[in-house]
Amino acid sequence: MTRVRLADVAKAAGVSPATVSLVLNDAESRISDETKERVRRVADEVGYSPNPIARSLRTRVTGTIGLVSDRIATTPFAGRMLAGAQEVARENGRLVILVDTDGHPEIESDAISTLVNHRVDGMVYASMYHRVMPAPAGLPAGTVFLDCRPEGGGYPAVVPDDYAGGRAATQELVDAGHTRIAYIDDGDADRPVAAQLRLQGYIDVLTEAGVEPDASLHVFAETSAAGGQLAIAELMALPEDERPTGVFAFNDRIAAGVVMWAHRRGIRIPEDLSIVGYDDQQLVAAELDPPLTTVSLPHAAMGRWAMEVALGLREADTESPHLMDCPIVRRASVGPPAPLGSARDTRVTD
Repeated sequence: MTRVRLADVAKAAGVSPATVSLVLNDAESRISDETKERVRRVADEVGYSPNPIARSLRTRVTGTIGLVSDRIATTPFAGRMLAGAQEVARENGRLVILVDTDGHPEIESDAISTLVNHRVDGMVYASMYHRVMPAPAGLPAGTVFLDCRPEGGGYPAVVPDDYAGGRAATQELVDAGHTRIAYIDDGDADRPVAAQLRLQGYIDVLTEAGVEPDASLHVFAETSAAGGQLAIAELMALPEDERPTGVFAFNDRIAAGVVMWAHRRGIRIPEDLSIVGYDDQQLVAAELDPPLTTVSLPHAAMGRWAMEVALGLREADTESPHLMDCPIVRRASVGPPAPLGSARDTRVTD
């Protein structure tokens, strides 16, 4: 299909191309209202639309926002951050250009350079998990960090309040009457700041409740269902009076492994063992038997916040990250602790 040019509008309206340009760009001029009306009517009739590249060169506004992500585009539950960001962009007439780097530094560098060269109106840098990191080279001023913090500040950032989330998960078990509460931690050698903050929340709630944190109840696991199964087997191999009656898992996948292991051993949840997860991961937490009590990561809300800042719709501190609330989602996996000796012996391991 042949593109209708500005000159075509001018010919059809009986005016010069300069007059058409002035009218359609709402520029100040001495052109009569009658002529303006005729030019606009003719432009509509012939289907003229401005060249977006030419307009962006003139106005320095491209109507696009760059979003560089670290694997979140391929992670279903973290993908809610993208949905939240895109929703705000769409509401404000902007298009999001997404580049997922899959964690490769060279792809990330090229993506940032390309987006800057395309003169995006703003930039969001998103991480798959809450971490502190050096700001990648080449980021434009005002880039918004999503689910991560730049070392030394200097950019607006939004992250989940993982310390408060760790407190909420542990408090849920304390309020149910548990004192033997295990924390199955992220076993990655390069532990993200999220794991450290959740652990501190766990320790502080136990201390405030008058419970001495027990190092034997703090174990590490691969962040998967398989990791959860190995971790709970280790915990339940402790002497009966030292085993946990409640478990706080770093994420819902670990918690799912705990539930699977318990089912195979005939251990009832929550009658014999209570469990709290973290993430409120889609297709995991609510689908377990019983449905999992967990802490919700506010992915969509963080995505919206980041895009609102990138579009200048809200102000943000560039030195301290904005902490987003992580609410508890109560389902059916927490109950009071079972009396000592009421649960079957679980010391046999797989």
